Amino acid sequence: MCLFWTSSSPASSMRLKTALAAACLLLSAFSNCSILTPPVLPLLVRNPYLSTWLGNAREVPWSKWPMFWTGQEIGFSVLASVPESSQVYPLLGRPQDSLLPVQQGDGYNVSFPTYLGAKYDASTTNLSYSIPSPNSSSKPAKLVLSFLSPITPSSTLRQSLPAAYITVFVEGTFNVNIYIDVNGQWVSGDRGSQIAWELSQSSFGQGKPGLKTWAFHRQTELLFTEYLDRAEWGTAHFSAPADVRHDSGTSALLRQRFSRTGTLQNENDNNFRSIMDDEPVFAFSKSFILNNTSIGLQSTDSVTFTMAHTQDPAVQFAAARGLTLMRPLWASSFSTEQLLIFHYLDFETASTLAYNYSAQLAIDAYQSGAADYVDIVALSARQVMGSTSFTGTPDDPIIFMKEISSDGNTQTIDVLFPSFPFFLYSNPKWFAYLLEPLIEHTLSGQYPNKYAMHDLGASFPNATGHPDGRDEYMPVEECGNILIMGLALVNSFRYKDKHAGGSLHLFDDPSEETAPSLDGPKAFTLQFKGGSAVKYLDTEESDLEGMRITKKWVNRSYGLWKQWTGYLVDYSLEPENQLSTDDFAGWLPLQTNLALKGIIGIHAMSKLAEIVGNDADAKMYRNISKSYIARWEETGLSRDKTHAKVAYDWYGSWTTLYNLYADSLLCFRVEPEKPKDTNFDLGPPHKQKPMKPPQDDEQIAFVPKHVYKLQSDWYYNVRQKYGLPLDSRHLYTKTDWEFFAMAVSARTVREPILQSVARWVNETVTDRPLTDLHMTEGRGEFPGPNFFARPVVGGHFAFLALERACGGKAVDGLKFLDETPDSVPLLDVQGLLRIDALEGLEVDAWEDL
Repeated sequence: MCLFWTSSSPASSMRLKTALAAACLLLSAFSNCSILTPPVLPLLVRNPYLSTWLGNAREVPWSKWPMFWTGQEIGFSVLASVPESSQVYPLLGRPQDSLLPVQQGDGYNVSFPTYLGAKYDASTTNLSYSIPSPNSSSKPAKLVLSFLSPITPSSTLRQSLPAAYITVFVEGTFNVNIYIDVNGQWVSGDRGSQIAWELSQSSFGQGKPGLKTWAFHRQTELLFTEYLDRAEWGTAHFSAPADVRHDSGTSALLRQRFSRTGTLQNENDNNFRSIMDDEPVFAFSKSFILNNTSIGLQSTDSVTFTMAHTQDPAVQFAAARGLTLMRPLWASSFSTEQLLIFHYLDFETASTLAYNYSAQLAIDAYQSGAADYVDIVALSARQVMGSTSFTGTPDDPIIFMKEISSDGNTQTIDVLFPSFPFFLYSNPKWFAYLLEPLIEHTLSGQYPNKYAMHDLGASFPNATGHPDGRDEYMPVEECGNILIMGLALVNSFRYKDKHAGGSLHLFDDPSEETAPSLDGPKAFTLQFKGGSAVKYLDTEESDLEGMRITKKWVNRSYGLWKQWTGYLVDYSLEPENQLSTDDFAGWLPLQTNLALKGIIGIHAMSKLAEIVGNDADAKMYRNISKSYIARWEETGLSRDKTHAKVAYDWYGSWTTLYNLYADSLLCFRVEPEKPKDTNFDLGPPHKQKPMKPPQDDEQIAFVPKHVYKLQSDWYYNVRQKYGLPLDSRHLYTKTDWEFFAMAVSARTVREPILQSVARWVNETVTDRPLTDLHMTEGRGEFPGPNFFARPVVGGHFAFLALERACGGKAVDGLKFLDETPDSVPLLDVQGLLRIDALEGLEVDAWEDL
């Protein structure tokens, strides 16, 4: 976890704030840096198209090329050379393929460094190496490649930047040269695409050294088009400080030239061609003079490069005003050149904000789970954000999400649903920006069905809707999802936890904040702190402002919420034959877990009605949902009441009841202390109402506590080597739902399942960014379909979101699970299932009579 570069030299260019150092000391008490060894690690991951990964993370980084999230190779290589010995060391990618075999007279020899391993947190991956000294009297040099894709919940504008950092740190007593190059695969998935490029130089002003940038793109760009999931429009910008050397040209020739001379020639090959035609690469080199002391003291130095991928426009969206070409959010503040300069000069601030988020996340995760959980959520964070594209303006910010690797849909509601614990923990406003296009599009009348749509477009980045209403059929699933998410979002502003994700930054700036405006059509806007020493930090709403904003938000679309709830009233108690979010499992009627989601959605609507003061609707939906949950319990549980069934009529089956998580997350199990002025209205004030007597937890609860207890005990008994299977039909699991289920289980159940997940991360043979669908036995492999790199791993934040819910009191409603922590009963699972199946046959026979 502690990724910080340390050095005794005053020349070190990376200095950490006092608070950050303190956070590292605190973390070191329980975390000995990264523990888990996943098969793939994020390198530069910002959005669906700037997404570069280390695909062989358990091997040396020069054994394979880095990859796009699909597994397609990307040209990205790093070399180090030691001029005193003429040795060249590959560090990343396979640049040695251009150098081997070495011929007499080449002027260099290829050797391999000692790889010291990888460390990572939520925003950073560090690869460390040791390079031998050219003489026996000196210590080896230490070299670190640091890849920073900053997650900055306190600065939405920074998060919107489609750019990341690569920093090379060196420490030693002898000189070292560094070479880095990229190729055209960053701008097209088609290796035959013709590309063009140029080198530009920008000034920082006031006599400061500037920036030099390689910009390259397809010669013929194809707007809003993908090839093998790669964008076929947009420009890559590879930047470095002005004092480095540069070259463009054929990959092998540049790597050989650097290996011979230790530098580049500041030349540009203007022969535009296809990506793999005499493979053109765009390269920089930097010489580190470390032997400048006469007494052999270690010297340190560093250089930072940046990679950006700009697209303007970024998405096309069927908005209320018609088909709209959505510009990136950053374009409201910067031109492309300004973006590149700001991003480069912002390295220290972005690093501080990102490290602070990572440090707080590590502390919270450790307290919530264990050291393994720290690594799991750290690995998940960039994967979630790597599916997003920030668009719009500060007055109307919109985030679009790609359903990576499964369908490629845009804004899939049942992909947003498992991802949303990440956003509730990190920055709930970002989730409001994700829901906004779905609400706007549906309000505009462009979707004909009465239930919530499955997605906003079949192929990202085309959020063009489904005007024919023929999107994937998951009506109960999507209605339940969006109602649960809507209330969870509202509650995150009405019952704020003191450690709300929006405040995860180091800058406790005393300057006055700009009060959010309640004018205009949109409730959730983006505003920056006024007079701040650090630019582009988001404002934070008070509890009262949060209530105003959420009431406005619900009021604006209240008719939609009622429409979706009406569908659930008609169809959720006994769901017809249809798909749930687990569509790979097939169609099935009377799904127990699906029905529970719909019923909780109805109860969520009763709370939304309360917020806008519609007491009649609140009472109606509350009564309906309470009658439904009683009937659900009668039909959804096994006859011996030991577990929930896959379907009402599927006796002898069991299911992970992950939708139970929403019952706790939405505060249905607790009566949270209401914030001041709960009845605040934008109109005339309400009269004071008499206080109600206190209620015990079963009077407050929606789903009875014994349902939690029996499911928790069942999970303990059906867990496998690599985790908790989804249900009795298969031995595969869905990790997002696994964490939903663990979050509402006893600690004695959660801990062994979490250990199984950690074991899977270390041992799985999957070879892509974290999958959410894998076998719980065997080699932890893909079961088919192969899901990977999906944002649904935001569900891994389920523990953390629950602990912040309801003003930090949601977990109080689950304390009963841990009242007898050492008494998880051992069940004869197969015997109980056989008995339930036989009793089911008797029931069917009786009904046939």
